[in-house]
Amino acid sequence: MADEQALDEVVRFTSDLIRIDTTNRGGGDCQERPAAEYAAALLAETGLEPVLLERTKGRTNVVARVEGTDPSADAMLVHGHLDVVPAQAEDWSVHPFSGEIRDGVVWGRGAVDMKNMDAMILAVLRGWKRLGVRPRRDLVIAFTADEEASAEDGSGFLADHHPELFEGCTEGISESGAFTFHDGSGRELYPIGAGERGTGWLKLTARGRAGHGSKVNRNNAVTHLAAAIARIGAHEWPIRLTPTVRAALTELAALYGIDADLDDLGDVDELLRKLGPAAALVEATVRNSANPTMLSAGYKVNVIPGEAVAYVDGRHLPGTEDEFRATLDQLTGPDVEWEFHHREVALQAPVDSVTYRRMRAAVEEFAPGGHVVPYCMSGGTDAKQFSRLGITGYGFAPLRLPEGFDYQALFHGVDERVPVEALHFGVRVLDRFLRTA
Repeated sequence: MADEQALDEVVRFTSDLIRIDTTNRGGGDCQERPAAEYAAALLAETGLEPVLLERTKGRTNVVARVEGTDPSADAMLVHGHLDVVPAQAEDWSVHPFSGEIRDGVVWGRGAVDMKNMDAMILAVLRGWKRLGVRPRRDLVIAFTADEEASAEDGSGFLADHHPELFEGCTEGISESGAFTFHDGSGRELYPIGAGERGTGWLKLTARGRAGHGSKVNRNNAVTHLAAAIARIGAHEWPIRLTPTVRAALTELAALYGIDADLDDLGDVDELLRKLGPAAALVEATVRNSANPTMLSAGYKVNVIPGEAVAYVDGRHLPGTEDEFRATLDQLTGPDVEWEFHHREVALQAPVDSVTYRRMRAAVEEFAPGGHVVPYCMSGGTDAKQFSRLGITGYGFAPLRLPEGFDYQALFHGVDERVPVEALHFGVRVLDRFLRTA
């Protein structure tokens, strides 16, 4: 069991990390090194030997290995990212980088995404040092840069250029899982991440004949692009159930006493309607998606430009990338070219594994009335890059949250915050799981 000092430290570490501004604005505009040095110093105090690694100056990653008691066991990767998305201070109730602790809540950018998990990992390891605890299997601890952009300076760099640091790792845990989801009827659900949709950020380019804005022009790049974007935005993607999502729907249907034939895909939307608020855990992952997000064309109102560009945030389920590509070919049509601006694989993890069962048991020990269910993340994490090393990733950053606390809305949102009691729960569950994982 985690000691009282670990419970105090997780709060302090979360607040301290929030106060270190690691805003990632994209395009390389970020400095994670101060946070990396903070984490490395805390790891070193436990007797570990953390290494700091950079592809780009200031974009620092930290990796350390905790030796387990069973040398024959596969190692496990435990990772969290140090960067955060931007925050506009004028929009917040408190300064987003204050790390203020008020009324039992820690406020600031990164409180849920994901400096809270970073702090939990550090608090658990330091508690083990005090108590003389060692895990069953080797644990590789990684704090990464650049997750909120391309991961090229973070997990991508580590996976491609330092694979030796992850030798023996077959599974990993990180953000977005084992948090409380209140369904509005008194039930507490705890979704554990066992999959991620693939990332397909697209650049669309339309070319036409430049000319005077007052002349008829049937080869207008803006018109071509606008038509393609409208088709993409209006497209109804078909239902595709992956094993993880099918397992989630099966468990949810049983929990709510709903008869559902998941072999009939036409019943899925009806099942989602019957699930009520709980449908939010799966409705974004029963289909692929493509949402137009950026447009750029022209330089003067009376000049028809020769080129117009748009960007689309595309996501595809495991096993559907070929279908995703073919659909985009059809939707963009002959007048618009498209390419991947950024691409990463979709992931899937087994929900019948020993590791998944141990995660479930750890949550249920400290939330005995909770219902653990698997789920697929609609977005992506560093697990995508680490999958290049053959590491199966799960989302497991436990938090017990009060009713009315909209955890998912606070990801990248205003007034991001985390209750102190949620951090204490996370430390206890993480400690329980990692001892025997």
